[in-house]
Formats: sequence, structure tokens, C-alpha cells
Amino acid sequence: MVNRMILNETSYFGAGSIRKIPDEVLKRGFKKGLIVTDQGIVKAGLLAKITGLLDEFKLAYEVIDTIKPNPGMQDVTDGVEAVKAADADYLLAVGGGSPIDTAKAIGIIRTNPEHADVLSLEGEPGTERPSLPILAVPTTSGTAAEVTINYVITDEANNRKFVCVDPHDIPVCAFVDSDMMLGMPDKLAAATGMDALTHAIEGYITKGAWELTDTLHLKAIEIIARSLKASVSGDQIAREDMALGQYMAGMGFSNVGLGLVHGMAHPLSAWYNVPHGVACASLLPIVMDYNKDFTGEKYREIARVMGVSDAAELSLDDVRKKAVTAVKELGKAVGIPQNISELGVKEADLPAIAGDALKDVCTGGNPREASREDILALYKAML
Repeated sequence: MVNRMILNETSYFGAGSIRKIPDEVLKRGFKKGLIVTDQGIVKAGLLAKITGLLDEFKLAYEVIDTIKPNPGMQDVTDGVEAVKAADADYLLAVGGGSPIDTAKAIGIIRTNPEHADVLSLEGEPGTERPSLPILAVPTTSGTAAEVTINYVITDEANNRKFVCVDPHDIPVCAFVDSDMMLGMPDKLAAATGMDALTHAIEGYITKGAWELTDTLHLKAIEIIARSLKASVSGDQIAREDMALGQYMAGMGFSNVGLGLVHGMAHPLSAWYNVPHGVACASLLPIVMDYNKDFTGEKYREIARVMGVSDAAELSLDDVRKKAVTAVKELGKAVGIPQNISELGVKEADLPAIAGDALKDVCTGGNPREASREDILALYKAML
């Protein structure tokens, strides 16, 4: 069997690593950048840290700062026009998953104009040319968009999110700077952190998992489990740990896929504008329970790295239950909603939403096959 790993050309880690941005721009011979970001980043003063560096080194750039939390096709189209107007030869994505995902779509269309219809990027589009180079600065510790070959765009007209998987879209360079994450509100730190845990757990048990990605995912689970609560409280060291843990999860799942949690979470975000991390975190325990008999000994390892002291001695059935409980209790501890009715979900919508979840590209990686009826039952159990 052949397994593939695609990672950034270069990544920098640790407080202050954004100071390396000018070095990379100059080294790569870039002439002008388009910064892709959102108003939250502007208001938090984070964009000024980036533009200040570029100004210091007299590096040319323009900014598009209108990206929405769940970016739609118009965000991408506007970005493509902006990069053309700026005549930029690279993109600098600053923010959470939304700006980085949008930058990926912009960069792909800029170099593959035959995909100007954003919908044509869905799935594995088979693009011929690498994206316009992207430098990525994450400001949340959860999505790992800076190291993945995946991105998600909202088809607002049809109440759905679609996943794009393209080796050509990965940022050439990532700057995982915990200083850029210190301003996260506690709810955002909780949601993105639980999203990272979902990436790690789903990547660990997905059908495509193998030894190298298992190593990354298991360590990511360990780091996130020990650091998330302190990170939500604003602890600087924990924020740096979370930045590393979420990146490691991204290194893994980008190359092997995810599962039913993401397949079910994407429609909730599309239908109700629920933050992606919140949707994933709410669904993770019940889907873990659904999958538990199809995961071999892996839940024992999850329980062990999450601090279940007797994980080695328990029966397989008991340790699986304890792994699910450990995840559920961590979610509760950081304020994750425990039912989807809190997210505004309406029971009358669930049959259609279940149909969307079944068709989601992530669902196919789940270790247990799921029918539309299975998915509908899981949603109803979470009301």
C-alpha cells in the first residue's frame, strides 16, 4: 500500500515567529502581497502586527478584510478580483480557518482560471497548477488550515458547505505564532480547541489512518487534552501547546481524511451558521460512541493519553466507554453545548440535513458505514 504525506515547505513555531514573514517574502522574491483576513482580526489589532512588519521592510501589499466566518462563494469571487486588481504574486492569509480557506480558493482560481466557477472546486478538482503562493498565519488553535490540503466553502444558495481537497492549495509557509492567538475569547478558544481534538480523533480512527499519522494524531490528542482547559482560561504556555497540538493534528488528517463528525457538522454550519468548532465538539462524543466497536484498540490509546489511569487494565468495552466519557467531560468543562437544539437546530430540518451529511466528502472516511437513517437517528438523539 502506498501512503502519501503532503506538508508545508517551511513552518515556523513559537511566540514571535511572525517576525520571519519578511525573510520568507524576500527570500522567495515576492513583489507584492494580498492580505486575506476578516474584520475580527482588524479590530483585535492583529492585522496591524503583520502590516507593521511589512511596512518596516518596505514590502508592498494590499488588504481584503471582508471574509465572513463561514466564507461563501462571493467571498472567493471578491478575493479573486482583489488579487487581480492588486497584481499580487502571493497571498498572506491571516486569521482562523475562514480567511485561510478563502485564500486557498482564491489562490487556486488565480492560477487555474478554468475553475472560476467556485463550485467546480468541490471534492478533488484535479487542478493542473499549484496555487498562487500562500503564506499562512493562524490566529486560532484549531482548524490547522495552515497545514492542510483541504478547505471548506459555503454554498449559501443551497444551505450547504462543500469540501475541496487539493494538494495544490497547501500554503508554502506557515507561521504558527502563539502571540497571535492570545487574544482569542474563551468561547473561541474552546470551540477551535475541540475542533482540533476532533481532527486528531477522527484522523486517528479514519479508514485511511496508518502508523505515521497515528503517531501524529495520538500525540496531538495528548497535547490538547492536557492544555485545552488552561488555554481557554488564557494561559500563554497552554496557548502555545495548543498551537502545536492543532498543527500536528492537521499534519495527519490532511493526508488521511476525517469522518462522520465533520460530515454531520458541515450541514449544521451551513443551515444555521453554527461555528464549525462548536458543531464538531457537540457531535464528537455521540459519534465516537457510534463508532466504538469498529476501532480495535485505538480507544484504549485515546483513553490513556487523555489521562484515564486504568486504561491498560480495563476491558475493551469499558475502556471505549471511558474514552468517550473523557471527551464528553472535556467538552463540558470548556462550555461546549451538549445538545444541538442549543445551536438552533430544528427537528423538521433534520431529514434534509441528514441527507447532506451522508453526501459530505468527510463521511466516507468514517470507520463505521453510516446510512441516512443512522445519521438521522444520531441527530435526533442530540436534540
